[in-house]
Amino acid sequence: MLIHPQIDPVAFSVGPLAVRWYGLMYLAGFAAAWWLGTRRIRAATPSGTALLTRAQFDDLLFAAIVGVILGGRLGYVVFYKAAHFAEHPLEIFAIWQGGMSFHGGFLGVLLAMVFFARRHRLAWFDVMDFLAPLVPLGIATGRLGNFINGELWGRVTEVSWGMVFRGAGPLPRHPSQLYEMALEGLALFALLWWFSSKPRPRGQISGVFLLGYGVFRFAVEFAREPDDFLGLLALGLSMGQWLSLPMIAAGLGLVYWSGRRT
Repeated sequence: MLIHPQIDPVAFSVGPLAVRWYGLMYLAGFAAAWWLGTRRIRAATPSGTALLTRAQFDDLLFAAIVGVILGGRLGYVVFYKAAHFAEHPLEIFAIWQGGMSFHGGFLGVLLAMVFFARRHRLAWFDVMDFLAPLVPLGIATGRLGNFINGELWGRVTEVSWGMVFRGAGPLPRHPSQLYEMALEGLALFALLWWFSSKPRPRGQISGVFLLGYGVFRFAVEFAREPDDFLGLLALGLSMGQWLSLPMIAAGLGLVYWSGRRT
């Protein structure tokens, strides 16, 4: 049995300003996406196959950041605590108190990329295929932030690496944040980076992202403790699993559709 290290969620303070590890993990994720994107553009530029210029990529990344933050917060509000925020609407803006949804952030990015693609007269699927391999490392850093905060812990377990989390009782639990970091983050990144290293039919990289994330998230949810204010829903599945099922279906459909077009 292991004990969670109970890391102070505040990395450092500058006067009254507290800089939290969770925010730094978001910055690390965006920095990783920027580095990978610029690397991909440099590699494609000599052959004239680069989809975006550096200036366009900077614009894309800014739009994605806005989509992640706004979509992630609104997704949490709508999918997880709609009744609470209906009674306390001003708390919607209190992002520092926590509460972000990956699925909401994903929808926010989809919408942001619609505006970006129209503005730059690019095919939306081409933009999404470029962006998809840049995302998983950001997911990994976000899950590391969850682990540092000691939040979103797993279900009670008897495995030797079970961990006792502060506020979760005396019993060891799955460190499900690290499972998600490994699968939705690192494994999905390796898969997409390899898969996108060769030309693929339009939409296929996006389809693999949807399918991969949906399957990994659905599986890890069996080890993750359901939100105490929701519990398990229909068929004994969690909210995260129900939100992942449409991603799996869309991913399968997109992979099939893009393959048929070749």
